[in-house]
Order: sequence, then structure tokens, then C-alpha cells
Amino acid sequence: MTEATTFDNVRAEDAPASAPAAVRAWLWAVAGLVFAMVIVGGATRLTESGLSITEWKPVAGVLPPLSEAAWAAEFEKYKQIPQYSRLFPTMTLAEFRTIFFWEWSHRLLGRLIGLVFALPLAFFWLRGLLPSALKPKLAGVLALGGLQGAVGWWMVASGLSDRVEVAPERLATHLLLACLTLGALIWLAVGAAPARAPAAPADARLRAGAFGVLGLVFGQIGLGALTAGSRAGLTYNTWPLMDGRFVPPLEHLSRMEPRWKNFLENITTVQFDHRLAAYALIVAALWHVARARSLAPGSGAARRAGVIAGLVLTQAGLGILTLLLAVPIWAGLLHQAFAMLVLGMAVVHARRLAAS
Repeated sequence: MTEATTFDNVRAEDAPASAPAAVRAWLWAVAGLVFAMVIVGGATRLTESGLSITEWKPVAGVLPPLSEAAWAAEFEKYKQIPQYSRLFPTMTLAEFRTIFFWEWSHRLLGRLIGLVFALPLAFFWLRGLLPSALKPKLAGVLALGGLQGAVGWWMVASGLSDRVEVAPERLATHLLLACLTLGALIWLAVGAAPARAPAAPADARLRAGAFGVLGLVFGQIGLGALTAGSRAGLTYNTWPLMDGRFVPPLEHLSRMEPRWKNFLENITTVQFDHRLAAYALIVAALWHVARARSLAPGSGAARRAGVIAGLVLTQAGLGILTLLLAVPIWAGLLHQAFAMLVLGMAVVHARRLAAS
């Protein structure tokens, strides 16, 4: 064997950073499935389907009802929760099957993601195809997946007794965990790529800006989940003013006691916070691209910063459109999907700068 042995001919454990192409493709494939999971979850929320399955059966729940009697039994269980009696007392069995399908599909996709991640992970690990530094990180992602399932049921349980929907803060936790998982997969996939030609170290200010934008994106997604969970998007359907004002009256922003509840359940405060965070993210993204073009003109970092700024502006436009139209399902899903694109690009950008 010659001295110029390629990486493909050695065990990945012996390589300090990169991983085989199959491992990278697997990480991107799982990231794609998590992206799809977020969109199906959004559809589940927008169609009021999330409480249609009132039990958590990790194994038996893989199959939907297979007989008319089984469908009738599931429908009877749904009739026992407040959402049915208060919101949909005239729902038919055919209508119930529709909302059941969305929630069942969401849970089935979660199970599929678990298998698509865990089985190849075991294979790559046993075959010695994973760099040593990557192993604990992948184990952490696996743990995140298990936690996500538990949080999903914790979220659903909040809407089965005293409420007609899930608690907004639990919905936000569920979505943010999905975003954390998606971000971790993208971060690892980008980091596992073969090393590029050496480049000048990134300016610390540029690196800090990239992570600042990423943090704002993550926070804004959380505020968006609170907005969806409290149905705040169905009110104040004007822009840039809310009921004729840029800043709503203080008594409207703080009408709930204790005061902290306003940030989670007061539809005025929740929507106002979501708007303010959007403005902050736009300013940060534009400032970052200006700094990138000043500190590293013509570089990949400057180009990526420009793409992020364009995505952020497009996402803001989609958000305004969704609000003005009072959240039709297609607009709500497009807005959520684009948020994941912004997050993914922000993660790629931060990871590339972290490695330089």
C-alpha cells in the first residue's frame, strides 16, 4: 500500500474529523426526515388534529384502527376530552378519521425517524466507520430523539383534561427540541465533511455575529410556536400596526396575573413579542451581511451571510402574509417550512465559521 492511502481505505476512527460519505449522507437524510416531521407537526396543529389520539402506545399505536368497531372506540375516547364537547360537538366519524390520520402520521414519522437513525448508527458504530469524536455527539442526538417523544406526549397530555388545546409553552418546547435535533444533525453533517483547503481564520467578530443570528433565529421560532399555540395569529390581522398602534396599550400587554403568563398565553403580548423579535432578526441579519462583506469581502462567509439575510427577509414577508390572511393552512405551513430553511442555513454558516 502506498503512503498516499486515501481516507476510504482506513477506519474512520483513525481520522480526526471527517467521516465516510455514507455517514454524511445518512445524517443529511435524517435531517430531511426531521424537517418533514416539523411540517407534518405544523399541519397537525393547524388542522386541530393533535388531540385526536388520546393514548400513547409506542408499539401498538403503530397500526391505525383496522375495523369499524376499532374506529368507533377511538372516536368514543376522543369524545371524552373537552376539545370535542366545546369545539367540535357535531363532528362525524368521517371527520374524526381525517384528524386522526394527521396525528397518527405524525407519530408514525417519529417512530420511522427513530429507526432510520438508530439502526444505521449501530451499523456504522460496529463497523468502525465513525470518527471517535463523533460517537458521543451521535449518542446525544439519539437521546434527544427519545426526549422528543416523551415531550410530545407531555404536550398532548396538557390538552386532554382542562383545556381544548395543548399548552402553548409545551408546544414551543416540542418544536424547539425538534429544531435543536435538526440543527445538531446539520452541524454534525457539515462538520463531518472532508477538510477544505486551509483558509485564513475567520474574524472573531464575524463568528460572533453568525452565532448571534443563529440564536435569534432559534428564539424567534420559539416565539412563533407560542403564537401558534395561543392562536395569536388569528387576531390583530393588520401590519405594521396592531389595532391602530405600533405598541399595544400596556393594560392589554399585561392584563394576566401573574405577569409572566402574559408572555405565554396573552395573545396581544405573544404576537407583539413575535413581531419585535422579527424586526430584531432582520436588523441583525442585515448588519451581519454588511460586516461580512467588510471583514471578508468575496468570501464564502460573506456569500452565506447574504443568503441568510435574503431568507430572513423572505420569511418576514411570509409571516406578514400569513398574518394578513388570518393563517390559512397553506400559508402557516409555508411560514413554518421556511423557518426551518432559515435555521438550517444559519447552522451551516455558524459551523463553517466555527471550523475556520
